Formats: sequence, structure tokens, C-alpha cells
Amino acid sequence: MDFAFTEEQLMIRDTAESFLAEVSTSEAIRQAMATDEGFDADLWQRICTDMYWQAIHIPEEYGGLGLGYVELVAMLEQMGRFLLCSPFFSTVCLGTNALIVAGTEAQKAEFLPQICEGTTATLAYTGKAAGHFGGQWGSEAVEAIAKRDGDNYLLNGTLRYVADGATAQLLIVAARTEGTTGDEGVSLFVVPADTAGVERTWTPTVDQTRKQGEIVLNNVTLTAAALMGAEGEAAANLAKIVDLATVAVAAEQMGGAAQIMDLTVAYTKERTQFNRPIAGFQAIKHMAADMMTRVEVARSGVYYAACVAQDALTDGELAAELSEAASVAKSFCSETYFQNAGDALQMHGGVGFTWEYDVHLYFKRAKSSEHFLGNAAYHRERIAALLLDSE
Repeated sequence: MDFAFTEEQLMIRDTAESFLAEVSTSEAIRQAMATDEGFDADLWQRICTDMYWQAIHIPEEYGGLGLGYVELVAMLEQMGRFLLCSPFFSTVCLGTNALIVAGTEAQKAEFLPQICEGTTATLAYTGKAAGHFGGQWGSEAVEAIAKRDGDNYLLNGTLRYVADGATAQLLIVAARTEGTTGDEGVSLFVVPADTAGVERTWTPTVDQTRKQGEIVLNNVTLTAAALMGAEGEAAANLAKIVDLATVAVAAEQMGGAAQIMDLTVAYTKERTQFNRPIAGFQAIKHMAADMMTRVEVARSGVYYAACVAQDALTDGELAAELSEAASVAKSFCSETYFQNAGDALQMHGGVGFTWEYDVHLYFKRAKSSEHFLGNAAYHRERIAALLLDSE
């Protein structure tokens, strides 16, 4: 497998880097954090109209650019570096992936062009089980109930830890047949956020750079046209959607770990102690070298997973390979990002804990993304189970 970027991929990465360095500054991040939405609507429109990033891997027949997952991951790395506050992850890595993987042809034709025009979307599938220590992030986390009501469906339940759940305009909702557990009875539905019976609230979290929401479904009535695929048989598609999103989170984590390393090294070259920059101290050199090693290993894992994800989007037989690659990347990147952020706090000294410096923003994102879609321990256990199943 060739891991070298093509010229087009390099151009995409470099364009993303230069654009985000301009628009996702420390001041812009802090302004977005203070809003209820968690992002600047004007900036999102610039991303959609000027950059057209939201359509990067949507097939061309639906108005997208038709590029691959490696190109998407290259952009996500830069978004993680610059802590972009936008509904990009929820829309592209959750909502769009759900439509591509599980949507019917009619649903793709209706909703993918809307996303190309700037409609925001997200995936809502987890109940309270995802918040337990270690979390449950597979189909066992689906707790909402879907009941047949003639030709329609009635949805009830509470969905938690939903990325941009309070603001997304289109919801992909997972619900199960009453009395089922695990992979049994899971269905996916396309639900416009303004559907009667959908109640949404913002949920405060430690990371203000990515808003989460809680969605309550009160007898939400949907027609059969909202059902994605066969009733009660969506567990495999849901797993694939979550794996694709897991790769995306790992890419952001790797980018954030690289950026906090660069910021910290630059700081240690400026801060002096005993009339010399602290970057020259042996202990600081060792910590910086460890940060660099972790980032490079994380980058290899992320781009391998991106290549597997690209193949898995077109080949349904690669589900196990995608799950393994996603868990390898997420487990290592979760620990890399948090360790680098923690080391950055140490190397900054007392000022690292202050509001004026950006270290705390990366530290909080590192902790929240570590647990979102499963922490390192969860994914290592998942890898072990996959290896046992393959024997």
C-alpha cells in the first residue's frame, strides 16, 4: 500500500491548512465557543460555498466532488490542528456517511444534494449506556424504541451525546424494536429536525469547541419513506457508519496532538530560565521527542485506517478490516492526544492552566474526543474480540 500523498491530496491538505490558519484563530474559536450554536454561521457558509468541503466525498451524481476518504482525513487533520468550530464533523462524518452507507436511492437523491447546499446533519443513536465508564458505542447503545403504527412508525426515547444535536437540521436516528437487544431489531430513520415530537437541548460539556445535544423523541410519527433499508436489520450499517466516524475522530486527534506539540516547542524556545531557553534543557528535549514519536505513529495509523475506510465504502466485505483499523487508530490517537496535551501543560508551567493560553482548549478537546465513540480501553477490547472472532 502506497502511503504517499498525490499532488491533488497535497493541494487539498495545504489549502485546508492555509484557510483554517486564517479563519480558525484563537480569537475566532473563543467567539464561537461563547455562542449557543457553537459555530459561526457565516464561516460555515464560506466553507460550503467557497471551499465546498461539505461535499468532498459525496458522489458526483448527487452534486458532490466524489473524492475519497484519504482526502477527507487530510482535511480533518487540519481541522483538528486548528480546533475548527463548525458542524463539519457531524454533517460530513456522521450524517453524510449514514446516507451513503445506509440510505435508499430516493433518500440519497433527496438529502445529499441538500447537504451539498449547506444543510447540516448528524447521527443520533446512543442512549445513557454510552456515558457509563468505558461506554457502549455499538448497536448495544441504541435505546430509542420504534413501533409500527399501520404504515407509519412511532419513535420514542432519549438520545444522548449527539454531536451538534441541538442545531443539526437533519437527523439520522437509530431506534430498535421493543424487546430486542444488541444487533437485533435496530433500524435507521431519516428525520428532519423540525418534525413534530422532536425536542432538542444543548448539553454542557468540558469541551466547548464541539457542542453536544440531547434529543427526546415523543411519539415522533414517520412514514415508511423515512426508513433506511430493511426494518430491524440496520446493525451492520450502523457499525460501519460509526467505524467511519471513528477514523474521522482519530484524524482530528492526530492533528490536535501535532499542533499542541508545535505550539509547545515554540513556547519552550521563547521562555527562558537561568538565562537560557528551556528548550535546551535535557528533560524538555526528552518530552518533546516523545511527543513527536507519538504523533508520527498516530499519523501512520490514521492514514492506514483512511485507506481501509475508502476501500470499505465500496466493498461491503471489508467490515472487519475497517473495524480493526478504526479501533487501532482511535485507541492510539486517544492516548497520544491526551498525553501530548498533558505534557504541554507541564512544559508551559503555570501559564498553561490560564485562560489566555490555548493549551487548555486542546487539553479539553483531547479529553472529550478520547471518550467520544469509545476510549482507548474500549477499542483495545474491541480489537481483541475481533482477533478472537477471526481465528
